[in-house]
Amino acid sequence: MSIKLEKIKEERKKNKLVLLLKGSKEVFANTIRRMIIEEVPTLAVEDLEIKENSSALYDEMLGLRLGLIPIKTDLKSYNLKSNCKCNGEGCAQCELKITLKASKKGYVYAGEAQSADPKCSFVYEKMPVTKLLSKQKVDVTMTAVLGRGKDHAKWSSGLAFFKKEPILTVDKVKNPELLKANCTDGVFEFKGSSVKADQEKVYESNLLEYYAELDSGVHLKYGDNLIFTVESWGQLTTKEMLTKSAEILVAKAEEMEKLL
Repeated sequence: MSIKLEKIKEERKKNKLVLLLKGSKEVFANTIRRMIIEEVPTLAVEDLEIKENSSALYDEMLGLRLGLIPIKTDLKSYNLKSNCKCNGEGCAQCELKITLKASKKGYVYAGEAQSADPKCSFVYEKMPVTKLLSKQKVDVTMTAVLGRGKDHAKWSSGLAFFKKEPILTVDKVKNPELLKANCTDGVFEFKGSSVKADQEKVYESNLLEYYAELDSGVHLKYGDNLIFTVESWGQLTTKEMLTKSAEILVAKAEEMEKLL
């Protein structure tokens, strides 16, 4: 099976990448999707020591919030505890220490936390953790470790999904005004009675079947290629997610080959 990848669109600010998979079957695309969601490791807070928490949030709720805040992850510097030379006892290669101290009235943001590794800090600095009133304090020491999405959602690196490539063709449209009034996602370009489809918008649209029903001049069919979308929560880039998922898949295939 020969597979070719073609980049359709990349939005780095949104951590989103859309690819066209040529020559791929749904089974392979779904395997990569599951590798990204379940197997690609990321850092997340696993243990914490709450020295002081006089905020309105219970300790459990504070810990839950901190655990779900994405952490920038350097896969070259950290190992899964199960694969670390320390045999899971905890060391600088499998654990990351983060501290959060705040006593100022107002919101406490994720960006106020101090990471022992400057490369691996909370992704969204303006994400609120809790809110303090006068004389209230928060003092927490966190331990983040690598984990997989299949063990807990906090370790999931992002989203991945795919669909068949839509092929939209436009003949003579009977009622351009009706189509224009109902086209809310910019799929069509209108110039008088002339109607053209924007191919990039076609790949993103969820209304294509509706448009085809709306006017007999709009024809829709699906090709053999796949539109594959990857969205990162911010711990890793979309390229890192795809690369790591491929490495994991190859390792699993080699392991299976040894067992046969």
